Amino acid sequence: MEKIKVLFVCMGNICRSPTAEGVFAKRLKERNLEAYFVIDSAGTHAAHIGEAPDLRAQSAALERDVELTHICARKVIMGDFEDFDYLLAMDDDNYAALMEACPEEYKDKVSYFLDYAPHLGEREVPDPYFGGKYGFERVLDMAEAASEGFLNTLLATGRINETVSE
Repeated sequence: MEKIKVLFVCMGNICRSPTAEGVFAKRLKERNLEAYFVIDSAGTHAAHIGEAPDLRAQSAALERDVELTHICARKVIMGDFEDFDYLLAMDDDNYAALMEACPEEYKDKVSYFLDYAPHLGEREVPDPYFGGKYGFERVLDMAEAASEGFLNTLLATGRINETVSE
């Protein structure tokens, strides 16, 4: 069975992308699909390599039974473009950074995470780092909506069915 590989990407990999990874992992567990995926998160910048997610992100996530403590910040590497099926950017800056670094043959793998939640009417997950608790809650809301939309898209297009064989 070939697993679907998903990488969530923000700037420092301590707020938005680990939150998205944690929320998506929870959705997979709820649907009994975790065995069919490899998920990870990374940043386009190297400022926080080796650090745990922001404590405010961890606290807000834990209130929704989303665990982030196992995540360790890392920077996107060239091999990620080949290894992952989906590289989901949190905002315009990170999308641009991914597209600039991405080899031409893998550019179709890069997209915006919020493209899977068009009903939100936004394309960018705002960086909550310099904001208060509400910012982290908003990121969780967006991650929940986009995670659900992403899974539903994979199901509707048959992407999960053609990969998952029981």
